[in-house]
Amino acid sequence: MKAILIPIKSFAESKKRLAPHYSAPNRAALAAALCEDFFARIAQLRGIDGVFVVSQEPRALEAAKIHGWETIVETEQISESHSVDAASHYCATRGVRALLRLPIDLPLAEPRDIEAIFAEHQEPPSAVLIPSRDGTGTNALLRSPPTLFPSHFGPNSFALHLEEAETCGALVKIMRNPRIELDIDEIGDLRALDGRLDAASPIARWLARHRV
Repeated sequence: MKAILIPIKSFAESKKRLAPHYSAPNRAALAAALCEDFFARIAQLRGIDGVFVVSQEPRALEAAKIHGWETIVETEQISESHSVDAASHYCATRGVRALLRLPIDLPLAEPRDIEAIFAEHQEPPSAVLIPSRDGTGTNALLRSPPTLFPSHFGPNSFALHLEEAETCGALVKIMRNPRIELDIDEIGDLRALDGRLDAASPIARWLARHRV
C-alpha cells in the first residue's frame, strides 16, 4: 500500500518567517490558499492507495474529509517531526508500506512530479529524498517502511535524513526536481513564483491581493 502523508500546521501559526512582510491574518490566509491549492493537485494523483492528513487545523481537516482522505486529529502540535513520526506509526498500522511525506507549501509541484517519486520506490528498507532549493531542507521524503527512521524536519534536515537512511542500511535515492524544491518560507520564495502559476489558483489569487 502506497500513501501520502500531509502534515499541516495551524494556519494561524504558519509562515512566521514572513512576519516582517505580512500580518498574522494575511499569513494565515496564505497558508489556507496553499492548502486549498495543494489538495486540488493531490486529488489528481493516480496510483496512490491513500492520503492521510495530520493536523489540528479545522479547515484543513474538513477539506481532507471532503476529498475522502483519512484525517489524524492532533490535540497539540509539538513539532513537524513529532507529528510526522506519530502519524507514520499510525499509517503503518493501517497497512501502509511506503509513505511519502509532503508539505502543503509546494505551489509548483504537479501530480506527475509526485507520481515520479513513487516510481523511484524500491523494496524496503528504502528511502527517496528531494531536497529544498538550497539543498539543506527536505521537501519530499518517501520511506519504506513508514517508520524506517525518525524525522528531523528543520535546519539541515536533508543531511540528517540522509545520515539516518544510510545508518539503517536503506537503499537511498536522491531526486532533484525544481518544482518540488521550491517551498514557501521567505519573501524570495514568493517572488520566485512570478509568472509561474495558474492565475485562477488560490495562491495566485492571494498573491494578486498582496503585492510581493
